[in-house]
Amino acid sequence: MTPEQRAERASSFGSIADHYGRYRPGPSAEAVGWVLPGHVGRVVDLGAGTGGLTRRLVGRADEVVAVEPDDRMREVLAQTLPEVRALAGTGESIPLPDGCAEAVLASASWHWMDPVPTLQEVGRVLVAGGTLGVMWSGPDLSSFVERAQTLLGDLQFALDDASAAELTAALHNPHGADQVLVIPPGVPFDQPETTVFTWGVALNADELVGLLGTWSWVILMPEDARQRLFDTARRLLRDALGVEGDTTFDLGYRTEVWRARRKL
Repeated sequence: MTPEQRAERASSFGSIADHYGRYRPGPSAEAVGWVLPGHVGRVVDLGAGTGGLTRRLVGRADEVVAVEPDDRMREVLAQTLPEVRALAGTGESIPLPDGCAEAVLASASWHWMDPVPTLQEVGRVLVAGGTLGVMWSGPDLSSFVERAQTLLGDLQFALDDASAAELTAALHNPHGADQVLVIPPGVPFDQPETTVFTWGVALNADELVGLLGTWSWVILMPEDARQRLFDTARRLLRDALGVEGDTTFDLGYRTEVWRARRKL
């Protein structure tokens, strides 16, 4: 992916901000609790989007601050979570003073940031010994494919070669990113710990197709190709899995979580 393509994808979500807020779930409560096992004074949600993680942080801190660069995403967050302070900013430029937060968390956003400048900036904002938590949540699509082996092939047949390749990659990694927090030399953090949490959610056809529509490569598809993908997905959900109307599919979810302490 070129830098231009990466920037285009990173900025694509705001065009569907309401849809994203409705269909893209945040991390599990257990994952958040692993990063923040106790109450803190101030926690920052970095790259907060529409607030999937932010709502999990309310009640875990005296103050929750959401930092999000896209005005459209931040507006949805502010409307649904008025008790949260929502600020315009990026991982590389956090609009907060030095040493003001006990924890900084990022959910499904870290891969859009430049890691070294962001680590330096998070280190500036955190108190000594403060926590950086990074997590990626998404559907565990292995069970989905196992129950409908024809699904992937038929969906690929409905797409052009580039989109079919994107779909194949997304079925293995919906974020299209390396889900790893790397702490290089020269940044003020200890090496991270990591773990995985899994859970399940029952989704109907509208919700499954709605989730598909939150992936950046789908957002950026031409309208006719995107609609063809959705129509094919609905047909295959119905024919291969019997999912239509109010019928649901038990979709497994997983959150990969990393946490690192700011050096004292």
